[in-house]
Amino acid sequence: MSPSTRASLRAAIGPGLLMAGAAVGVSHLVQATRGGAEYGLLLIPIVLLACLFKYPFLEFGPRYAAATGHHLLTGYHRLGNWALSLYIAVTVGTLFAIQAVVTLTTAGLVTLVFDLDLSVTLVSALVLAACITFLMIGAYRGLDLGMKIIMAALSVSTVAAVALAFREAPDLATLSGAQEWSNLWTLAGFAFILALLGWMPIPLDVAAWHSIWTQERARQTGHAPTVREAIFDFRLGYLGAVVIAVAFMLLGAVLMYGSGIGFAAGAAAFSAQLVDLYAQSLGEWSRTLIAVAALTTMFSTTLAVTDAYPRVIVAIIRTLREDGHAPQTMDPSRKGERGLDWWGYRIALLAVASGALLLISQAGEHFTRLVDIATLLSFLSAPILAWITFKVVKSPDMPEAARPGRGLRGLAWAGIAFSLIFSLLYILWRLFG
Repeated sequence: MSPSTRASLRAAIGPGLLMAGAAVGVSHLVQATRGGAEYGLLLIPIVLLACLFKYPFLEFGPRYAAATGHHLLTGYHRLGNWALSLYIAVTVGTLFAIQAVVTLTTAGLVTLVFDLDLSVTLVSALVLAACITFLMIGAYRGLDLGMKIIMAALSVSTVAAVALAFREAPDLATLSGAQEWSNLWTLAGFAFILALLGWMPIPLDVAAWHSIWTQERARQTGHAPTVREAIFDFRLGYLGAVVIAVAFMLLGAVLMYGSGIGFAAGAAAFSAQLVDLYAQSLGEWSRTLIAVAALTTMFSTTLAVTDAYPRVIVAIIRTLREDGHAPQTMDPSRKGERGLDWWGYRIALLAVASGALLLISQAGEHFTRLVDIATLLSFLSAPILAWITFKVVKSPDMPEAARPGRGLRGLAWAGIAFSLIFSLLYILWRLFG
């Protein structure tokens, strides 16, 4: 690899790790750990299968951005108003719940680390205020740099915790969870599977976020990535998110499965139990270190989500205003934030944060229930998002050479069928079960 090629690749790396940082949050710290604790190793193959089936649609975001210079919202709009309207409906239906869940988890860790005796709503408000302040000052550049450092530290600490936990673990047959199979085929068990898969490793609407972050990275570095570079960056982040998800499921299985210990419903108590998992495997000396690391991880996730939704809202408004005929937006000469409507971004920041805070004030003490609702909504909307994203990368708007190959198209059809069948089964079960 020539020096110029390495430099171009380094310039392209960033959005994929940002996506991974957004992924390694509630889905991993909360849902994956619960999955291992309640079902042992039983759900790991299902999680890996879901990650495989989600891969094409999440990859299509950076693929489209690198090939066309536009974000996915432009692609949706060029399919027709109906496609963009579907994406808007899914976003509006889930954004406050998702923002509330990641903020609540972070607030629980803040309460734990700093030993605060404050209401969860107040701590959540402080977390959101810190995110908004950081984004106003550091914008994309600070978000990108911070996420790279955090992801590296989290990956090392999580793998180390799993390795140490297995030193005194029971044999794999004991952890298999085979006896839990019948419990999966109840309404509660099936709903938990869908909730787990909804954000595993991340919701499908993040494909649009990724395409927007790809544009911002190009403006920041002055380098418009090739399709190959954008896909490499995506795969790097996606593989990391999947590996860490499995690691958290292993931790839950090794340290909690069969113990009779259930997770608390409140965010602060739940966070304390997560830190206990690490402390049990690494030793009591690590408790404070792990608590701070977990807090940093969740803060980065909350930061990424807090940044993403306002960007999406601004991009939707701009796409509608320009009627899908915007100029090439991934122009490296437009560095920094000059291409972004800052007034719209600021207003959207405050609006999303306010809506999430209102939801937290109403449901904050029912933390795990709120998590399940948010993740379940994401899973049920997945077939819609998968279908319209697939149509975008097959449309005439996409250069022929950049369109997905036969194998990726086949995997995409399998992914659509997978999410559609599971969603319909759940709906029918709710109606007639």
